Amino acid sequence: MKDKIWGECIAEFIGTFVLIFIGVGAVASMVTTGVTVTFWELSIVWGLAVTIAIYIAGFVSGAHINPAVTIGVAVWGGFSWKKVGPYIISQILGAFFAASAVYYLYRDAISLFESNQGITRASESGVASAGIFSTFPAQYLSLFEAFMVEMSITALLLLVIFAVTDAANGGAPQAGLPAVAIGVTIAICGLAFGPLTGFAMNPARDLGPRIFVLLAGWNTDAIGPNMYGLIVPIFGPIVGGILGGAIYKKLIAPSFNVKTGGTDNTGDGTDKGHHKSVA
Repeated sequence: MKDKIWGECIAEFIGTFVLIFIGVGAVASMVTTGVTVTFWELSIVWGLAVTIAIYIAGFVSGAHINPAVTIGVAVWGGFSWKKVGPYIISQILGAFFAASAVYYLYRDAISLFESNQGITRASESGVASAGIFSTFPAQYLSLFEAFMVEMSITALLLLVIFAVTDAANGGAPQAGLPAVAIGVTIAICGLAFGPLTGFAMNPARDLGPRIFVLLAGWNTDAIGPNMYGLIVPIFGPIVGGILGGAIYKKLIAPSFNVKTGGTDNTGDGTDKGHHKSVA
């Protein structure tokens, strides 16, 4: 059992590392080198990064790569609560080390960008470069409004994840395509709502890099206004994940039973209703 959970945690670490390494690397490229990237293109990169991470880690751990997914499937999908803590720690560590790797590769470009823009990390202006690694809200959003954005788009993500991985759903894609559907969901949420909050949708995606930022010389302004980084991108996605699972399990999945006249095979804690992998 210990060997099994250890292997699953390694898979979660690697999957989350890949996600952040690609996603944050794309942001660093856009911000520091002047590469022309539209917001849609950036959103697509994040979506593809999720798809790639699922293909890498999915068979071993289910490729949650997101604490909101881990908690959501623990609440609604029969995932063992004993694994929730180890999974989340692995995800945060993967995100932290990925941010560290991106910083190492882009450190000179980031320093030059800060110099050219008159940015000092240990001051309020440091948010401009800290934003390479973590998300920040649009200035016109209140904390509550930002929370609602992150909650809503993560609820949509979990709704899609439950739908495309449910064996009882005859409309779900097959043969590895669920990973593509999940990646596309990330991308369209990024395009539609990314300008508001940066579409974290994943507590580890934001918290791991933000911890790195705080340790790498940026001051506490990098947490964001009103402790934003410790509230919205962490608890918004978690609440949204639970809500998305509830919508699927309580409002959509019961209709499969009515349509087929069979017995309910979702949410019973077995693999009958859900594949092990989110892919």
